Amino acid sequence: MKYFFLFISSFLFAQQAKVVDFKAASAQLSINANEKSITGTVNYSFEILKPTDTLKIDAQNMQFSKVVLNQKEVQYTNSGKQLLIIHPFQKGKNVLTFNYNATPKQALYFVGSETAGDLQIWTQGQGRYTSNWFPSFDDVNEKVIFNLEIKFNSDYQVVSNGILKQKKSQNNATVWSYQMEKPMSSYLLMLAIGKFEKQTQFSKSKIPLELHIEPKDALKFEPTYRYSTRIFNFLEKEIGVKYPWKVYKQAPVRDFLYAGMENTSATLFATRYVVDSIGFEDRNYTNVEAHELAHQWFGDLVTAASGKHHWLQEGFATYYALLAEKAIYGEDYFYSKMYESIQQIKYASRTDTNPVLSEKASSLSYYQKGAWALFALHQEIGDKKFRKIIKNYLKKYAFKTVTTEDFFAEVKKVSRFDTDTFSKKWLESTAVNTQKVNALLVKNKIIKIMLELDKMKSKALAEKEGFFRLILMSDAHYAAKAMVVDQLQNETFEAKKPYLELALESNNLQVRQTVAYSLPKIPEDFKTDYESLLDDASYQTQEIALLYLWRNFPKQRLEYLEKSKQWIGFNDYNLRTLWLSLALMTPEYPSDKQSLIDELISYSSESYEATTRQNALEKLVGFQLINDIVLINLVKATTHHMWQFSKFGRDTIRTLLKNQVHRDSFVRILASLNEKEQFQLNRLLNEKI
Repeated sequence: MKYFFLFISSFLFAQQAKVVDFKAASAQLSINANEKSITGTVNYSFEILKPTDTLKIDAQNMQFSKVVLNQKEVQYTNSGKQLLIIHPFQKGKNVLTFNYNATPKQALYFVGSETAGDLQIWTQGQGRYTSNWFPSFDDVNEKVIFNLEIKFNSDYQVVSNGILKQKKSQNNATVWSYQMEKPMSSYLLMLAIGKFEKQTQFSKSKIPLELHIEPKDALKFEPTYRYSTRIFNFLEKEIGVKYPWKVYKQAPVRDFLYAGMENTSATLFATRYVVDSIGFEDRNYTNVEAHELAHQWFGDLVTAASGKHHWLQEGFATYYALLAEKAIYGEDYFYSKMYESIQQIKYASRTDTNPVLSEKASSLSYYQKGAWALFALHQEIGDKKFRKIIKNYLKKYAFKTVTTEDFFAEVKKVSRFDTDTFSKKWLESTAVNTQKVNALLVKNKIIKIMLELDKMKSKALAEKEGFFRLILMSDAHYAAKAMVVDQLQNETFEAKKPYLELALESNNLQVRQTVAYSLPKIPEDFKTDYESLLDDASYQTQEIALLYLWRNFPKQRLEYLEKSKQWIGFNDYNLRTLWLSLALMTPEYPSDKQSLIDELISYSSESYEATTRQNALEKLVGFQLINDIVLINLVKATTHHMWQFSKFGRDTIRTLLKNQVHRDSFVRILASLNEKEQFQLNRLLNEKI
């Protein structure tokens, strides 16, 4: 009889929220880093709203034991995807307890090792589903109060949702007890384990902001979290609704899948945003931080009921992040970013057939066009009414799920605004009304200049040189000056030289960087000017300037290499790996070539993050510095959890396999690989060429 329930339709499961209300979950969890597994005891309290004979909990590839309902063992089925409790449920309150263990293939990630002392363990529920590591609910409409106890090695810190209620020693380990007070969707459940240092700041509303960083990056704490408290205070005031949770935590984790993730009360973000003051100029955390924090209201407090309405999360978070940046960097910055995004939207609209209100909408639509829709709404309704709408919307649907119609209902209560026409234009169409967009943008002075520049694109330089000079010599925002440099791309060097000199004289890092990228071929009489870029406080500018100068002026290669030999760059070693490559390609550079090769190969190993490894592997393969270690590291890339890196590994191996020497080498190293790596390499070896 019990096997019958394996065939109950997914449609019926989707209706579970109508008959069962899960209230709270408490769990005691233990993680084995060597086996990359998790075990736990879970206790769910729930209420049956209508009689039913089956209850389901999503659970991917888990094993269960001691399944107890209201203190009595109960019949259950494990489908491999769900735990099904088979029982004649009647209306009323219940408690379900069970033990489980799992070795997740996704959603729970292990980076580094305990042996090396650099272990990090972190989760990513959105898009990959929490039900891979914790028996929970893939349906966002099922909101639960989660409380987790996590037991782990005392040398490490554990971060999870909510307030840390207790921390106690137990059998050479530490148990961290975290407690939430309000319900949330399962995809927002998280844990992160690592060797973190923590500093606590406080918002104006007295919310503790717990900011984590690895000890090795302690000197990067200030530039990484430079605007954290300011962003928090701004958003809480701008949104008009108090921050929904009792604490806000942030922690950078290595090899993270995305820029950041807004788990309830605890954001994880990629270590690429851990920067020093120089790196801050090129790659700071400000926008990502503001975006993820905005999600604490738009996504965590109020959650889109389905993918069709995903813009209610991403569009809102993108827009409010830009408002936060506007408060920090100014109005010109805000409008230049809006201009930049609408250009991307216009370009995509040529081929993108899915509007914002679609399960299949692109990220550009959900994020950027969603933000543009809110900007248009904000401008048309006015600031006072817009703020009231947002406040009413968040308060009414707090801890619930919503649709676009729910949001529009709040708009209609405050304004006679035509939401139907608005929806058709912004959310249900892929077309962009350029006239309407420009009317919204030209309220800003810098946009007037940029729109005028855009009109001049096809004109001869002689017709616009006066305007170009005026902009470059003014205090106009860098976006307009960079636009001038971009328009000079197809001009002869002699014709554009005076303008490039003015651009460099602006002493603006972004404008100077645009000049750096614009000259892959550097004329001799501009060499001295271009060399000044090597001294810019920008790792990105230094990287492109060093590469282009090395290519263009062979006689000065030793001078450039000597100047840059101590450069490291971002935490992905962008400058160091470039320097090693150039030094190896400069025969006359006095050095131990083998030690340089060994160092470059080391950056391709598992001791480093995927971005560093890919940087190094690209250079090793490009310069034909290939040995068995390089090949092994390429194969290891194919098993990495970051799809971009694993794809790079596969594609690079496919290219190398076209050469019989490399094919023979790959066959030779097979025996030295683990089972997973052997599987990936064998599959590539057996592909038809």
